[in-house]
Amino acid sequence: MTKHSTPNPTLDPEANLGRRNFLKASSAAVVAPMLLTSRKGGAQVIDPVIPPSPPTRPWREELPNEIAPLQSVGLLSPDPSGAANTASGECGRATHQRWAEFFGDQSQVSDRADLYELRAREYADWVFHPDYPAQQIWGFEGNTADGPVLNPTIFARYGRPVVCRLFNELPVDHVGFGTPEVSMHLHNLHAPSESDGFPGDYFSPTKAGPTLGGPGSFKDHFYPNVYAGLDEYGGIGDPRQALGTLWYHDHTLDFTAPNASRGLAGFYLLFDHIDSGDEHDRTPGALRLPSHPYDYPLMFQDKRFDADGVQFYDQMNPEGTLGDKITVNGKIEPVLRVANRRYRLRLLNAGPTRFYDFYLVAPGKGLQPFRYIANDGNLLPASIVMKHIRLGMAERADIVVNFGRYPVGTVLYLVNRQNQDDTRGPADVEAPGTRVLKIIVDRTAPDTSRVPSALRPLPPLDPLEIEAAPVRRWEFARKSGMWTVNDRLIDVTSPRAEIVKGSAEVWELVNPSGGWAHPIHIHFEEGRILSKTVDGIDVPIPLHEQGRKDVYVLDKTTTMRVFLRFRDFTGKYVMHCHNLPHEDHAMMVRFDVTEAGAVANKDITESPQ
Repeated sequence: MTKHSTPNPTLDPEANLGRRNFLKASSAAVVAPMLLTSRKGGAQVIDPVIPPSPPTRPWREELPNEIAPLQSVGLLSPDPSGAANTASGECGRATHQRWAEFFGDQSQVSDRADLYELRAREYADWVFHPDYPAQQIWGFEGNTADGPVLNPTIFARYGRPVVCRLFNELPVDHVGFGTPEVSMHLHNLHAPSESDGFPGDYFSPTKAGPTLGGPGSFKDHFYPNVYAGLDEYGGIGDPRQALGTLWYHDHTLDFTAPNASRGLAGFYLLFDHIDSGDEHDRTPGALRLPSHPYDYPLMFQDKRFDADGVQFYDQMNPEGTLGDKITVNGKIEPVLRVANRRYRLRLLNAGPTRFYDFYLVAPGKGLQPFRYIANDGNLLPASIVMKHIRLGMAERADIVVNFGRYPVGTVLYLVNRQNQDDTRGPADVEAPGTRVLKIIVDRTAPDTSRVPSALRPLPPLDPLEIEAAPVRRWEFARKSGMWTVNDRLIDVTSPRAEIVKGSAEVWELVNPSGGWAHPIHIHFEEGRILSKTVDGIDVPIPLHEQGRKDVYVLDKTTTMRVFLRFRDFTGKYVMHCHNLPHEDHAMMVRFDVTEAGAVANKDITESPQ
């Protein structure tokens, strides 16, 4: 079978197993000693043959005091264009949608857009912790003021498009977990499908996915940076639909978990006239939230290390590998030094399999409050005073912590109190928890930032429109040892739903199991949770989940009804479980947004009700 070929999408465990028999023998040999081979329908229990990761001494390495944003380049050669530059080595992507609306004359692209370069590369000497050896990782390398950096943060602005050229320079003869093809997804930009990072659009200089036109050494991603509702509202869309905290990560079919766990993930921060990224901004309506360098993204990943302190991941197992070490921006138990002033901390659970419940603790002073201002990258209508943050995989939370309340020398800890012993999902929350980040207030600094009581208004929901919207039901389950949606496996070449651009629907997301939790991510547009039930009983929607979201955590026996719109662009997108082993083992659905009159879906079981 050719690489990434897709079986009949009806439930067939043997066919799904066949999807992975293309793995290199060398890769399998590396993984074989620690394989968890059970394909039972229940949860993975950590194999007692596999010892825990070796212990590490805490607080031996420090994070930088401030992040270094990716620097734009003046020109790209060849010049970016709407059509793929295949003659110059670009992979066979589809033509960029609405390109002429933004650029018109090709020569003006550099004047009207920020141009960036990223290179997917392998590093042989990354140090997760000084007690572990330097080892191989992957990352998206880009140039910053501090020189080349892995996974640099991209600063972008609404109304200013971005063209990001991604080069794939991963070793084609790679040995170990992961695969040296990439499909970079910007989670969850309102973007045309050809730049969304569709899982079947993976590429390398020698290989191309089943939904891509051909291989290549690079791919141009076009990020218009417009609000959803571009056609309806005109201008650059509806500012109530703005995003703020996004992240980019590999989304290669069957290999998202191992590739992202190897390090292919970074932040993309998006600003506008309201959330302007400038705490000195005196423009009416500007929020003046804490800004760079006091705007600090924190990425959490769970990882597992062998007896020699080398990371491993079992990409063959549908349950994946639960990490027992938590990295923060690629480091285990690091220290972050802060000034005694307000900080905006952007917290991201980058997976692959662990849930978190974070608390800020000051020894001797107990739990510390903070202001919760954004969920899944979307500013809330008003900030909420909270003392903990629960994050499923791919969920984000922006919080503002006022370190000005503490004298210089104060030590605080970010602590995870969420127990999780297997990939089934979270268990109980228990103190004192695990300290993952040490924060030291070590200097003074001026503070002109603020946290207004009102942040960004939500667009109103029309009950009549919701009542008239068609309903689709999606059931996320485990059948015969495989992960399915409506009893079927992913087929990236065939849509399971076709939706007319500009329409709206209600999607009913169902987890019938009492054994697993599924954080469901829907690409393209955010939605609003209309209702939530557990065991068929209505439960309240938490205040921080009443805004716009793109990840919906289906805890055990949970059903959510979500209102969604599909606007401005057409093409192929996916919905999937962001417990990444579930996604890689087929718990994913392709849906297409089409022009009016083009819908041809005849699948009655998944048609709108």
